Amino acid sequence: MPTFCQPSCQPRLHRGWLFLLAALLLCLSPNAFAVTGDIDLTASAIGVFAVAIFVMAYALVMAEEKIHMRKSKPVLVAAGIIWGLIGWVYVQNGMSEASEYAFRMTLLEFTELMLFLLVAMTYINAMEERRVFDALRSWMLRKGFNYKTLFWLTGGLAFVLSPIADNLTTALLMCAVVTKVAEGDQRFINLACINIVVAANAGGAFSPFGDITTLMVWQAGMVAFQEFFILFLPALVNFLIPAVIMSMFIKDEKPESVYEDVWLKRGARRIIGLFLLTITTAVLCHVVLHLPPVLGMMTGLGYLQFFGYYLRRSLPRSLERKRERYSRRGDDRKLQQLGSVVPFDVFNRVARAEWDTLLFFYGVVMCVGGLGFMGYLGLLSEALYTGWNPTAANITLGVVSAVIDNIPVMFAVLTMQPEMSHGQWLLITLTAGVGGSLLSIGSAAGVAVMGQARGAYTFMGHLRWSPVILLGYIASILVHLWLNADSFTTFS
Repeated sequence: MPTFCQPSCQPRLHRGWLFLLAALLLCLSPNAFAVTGDIDLTASAIGVFAVAIFVMAYALVMAEEKIHMRKSKPVLVAAGIIWGLIGWVYVQNGMSEASEYAFRMTLLEFTELMLFLLVAMTYINAMEERRVFDALRSWMLRKGFNYKTLFWLTGGLAFVLSPIADNLTTALLMCAVVTKVAEGDQRFINLACINIVVAANAGGAFSPFGDITTLMVWQAGMVAFQEFFILFLPALVNFLIPAVIMSMFIKDEKPESVYEDVWLKRGARRIIGLFLLTITTAVLCHVVLHLPPVLGMMTGLGYLQFFGYYLRRSLPRSLERKRERYSRRGDDRKLQQLGSVVPFDVFNRVARAEWDTLLFFYGVVMCVGGLGFMGYLGLLSEALYTGWNPTAANITLGVVSAVIDNIPVMFAVLTMQPEMSHGQWLLITLTAGVGGSLLSIGSAAGVAVMGQARGAYTFMGHLRWSPVILLGYIASILVHLWLNADSFTTFS
């Protein structure tokens, strides 16, 4: 998921610049060659200017928290400039149809992903509004677990829930539990938040719904739906190794008990069921009908709309029945809860989707697509996947994703389409998914948790445990190379 920079993450800005500068120099190498577009712009002034625009835009993205500018703004402008330059060059050469076709194909690729994400975000927002996540948090708080149990429970739930609810939502939910239960104990909150971020990113790596990058790989047809689960054990190792080591430094104490009374709103359980039905529909559309999964997701949005219509129309009758029942029982608490019941509005849930993230995604996809059409991704593909061993390239890109962000890294790889085995496609899916855990600002989950647990979970607090997280990263790669060795002989 997209990331932005906290005030304490200045090192990332410097390293991001270094990588982008290295990429620029690589693109200008005389030994490289263009593989996309009818006109090679890699050695032209226009091409260099386009890369410079992208570098400046991404520098603003990484400094979002410091300059208080939303990350979508610079990449939207950069995308317009890059494609404007492409259009001008192709018009001058009488080849405007080629640039128009390339733009439309890139836009189509984004649109499918955007609609897919929009439906998923709408369901998550609907479950949040119906208080599903609040009820889960309340249950954990009432149990009165000790610190070690809470550490393992929140991490384990983050690993289990992130393949379904995405790593960002899951990390925020578990962080809310930790900060409420262990309020004041900053050392424990820091360790627990690191564990949650690592677990959420690892859990999201073995599911098409766990992260934007895994969704991109699935939509591109590089990895089939059921094949993502091959990465379950490597992802589990990635979570367990740092978790076991960090748990040794947690005090065996019990926090003060916190009670919170949360009740599910009407229709909450049925919305969960509809979400699972929507995922099933999307998978069947892709596997059985060989149609884009977005068709099943948009159909699932229709399920939610019909159910929202039923909830609105039946609300007065439902309230009347419940008032009579609770009045006979003398249950004043339930009667008071009925006073806060509001109709369910699907379009209000759509409006609450993270539009800045979706627009940022558009900007990144269009920028990378434009640079690829100019020929730069062909140069990178040649340098990384021909000049280097594919395994080394994929492992390195996983580490780079902690510095730059996994979305442009993965989109660049998918656009380059390097010739590599199925096992290598699984490897880049794994490394891009879990590599962001190496830094607190390496994933959307980490950035969001830093904001939620401000002062307790920090960049430096996470950095101190980065060597331990790196052990998990290396171990997960070795497990994949050993466990799925056969997949490295078959090509996608």
